[in-house]
Amino acid sequence: MGCVLAITAPGQGAQTPGFLEAWLELPGVTERLTWWSAVTGLDLIRYGTTADADEIRDTAVAQPLLVSAALVAYEVLGVKPGLVAGHSVGELAAAAMAGVISPEAALVLARERGRAMAEAAAVTETGMTAVLGGDPDEVQAVLKEHGLTPANMNGAGQVVAAGTMEQLAALKERPPSGARLRGLQVAGAFHTTHMAPAVDTLRRITPGMPVADPGIQVLSNRDGTVVGRGGDLVARLAEQVSNPVRWDSCMETMTDLGVTAIIELPPAGTLAGIARRALPGVEVVALKTPDKLDQARALAEASPSDDTLENA
Repeated sequence: MGCVLAITAPGQGAQTPGFLEAWLELPGVTERLTWWSAVTGLDLIRYGTTADADEIRDTAVAQPLLVSAALVAYEVLGVKPGLVAGHSVGELAAAAMAGVISPEAALVLARERGRAMAEAAAVTETGMTAVLGGDPDEVQAVLKEHGLTPANMNGAGQVVAAGTMEQLAALKERPPSGARLRGLQVAGAFHTTHMAPAVDTLRRITPGMPVADPGIQVLSNRDGTVVGRGGDLVARLAEQVSNPVRWDSCMETMTDLGVTAIIELPPAGTLAGIARRALPGVEVVALKTPDKLDQARALAEASPSDDTLENA
C-alpha cells in the first residue's frame, strides 16, 4: 500500500496555558480565531494565550479551545492526509477535517458538548486517573474491583480509570502491582455512565446539523473502525460521550491501513508519545508549535493523499 499519513487531534487534558501564543504570529490565525470566538461566544484567543490552568481546565472552555486549536493548525498546515482520527473531543476536529461537518458546526458542537459534560460532572464529584504499566489483565481486574470504568484504552500500557473520587482514592491505596498512577486535570469521569445527561443533550441538537459523508477516511473512538457515512459518525459522536475511548483500536486500524506517518495537531504531545511507543517504525511529528510546520509538511509530501485508502 505504501506510505500513508494520518493526522490526529488530541483530547481534553492536553491543553496548557499559553499554548496558542506562537500560532497567533502566523498570517490569518488571529482573524480565524476571532471569528470562531464569535461563533462559540468564548474568547478563544485569551483562553489560548493568557488564561491560567484553572480557567482552561473548565470543560466548557477546554473543549472548544482544543477543537479550535486543532482546526486552525490543520488549515495552516495545508496538507491532505490519508485518514484522520481524534481522541475524545478531538473526534469533533477529525469530523470537520474529514468534511463531515463544518468547522463552525464542530465548534458549536464542542461548546454544547463541553457545557453538557460540565453540568453532568457537577452532579457527582468524579475524576480520572491514568494507570501506566502493569499487567493488562490485572489492571482491568483491579479497576473492576474498585467499580471504576476503563474510560480510555490508549494502548502502549496506558489505561485511564474514571469514577467517583472515593473510587479513585481506593485505587490509589490499592493500585495494580507494577503500575504507576497519575491524576488527570479534568473536571469529571468522562466517557462513563456519569455523562449520560450529556448524551441526551447531543442527541437532541445533532439531528438538525448539516452533515456530509466523509471526504477523508475517519476513525471512530467506539471501536477504531472507518466510518463511511456522515450520519453514522455524528450519531457515534453523541454516544461516545458516555462510552470508553478505544484509542488502542484506532491505532490497530492505522496499522491495518498501512499508516507509516502521523502528525498530531496542537496542543500536541500526548498522542504522539503513545504512537511512538505503540507503533514502532511509524514516523511521528508532534505539531506543538509552528516551528514544526516544515517538518510536518515534509512528512506529508513523502506520504500519499487519501486516494491511497479509497478502496481500502
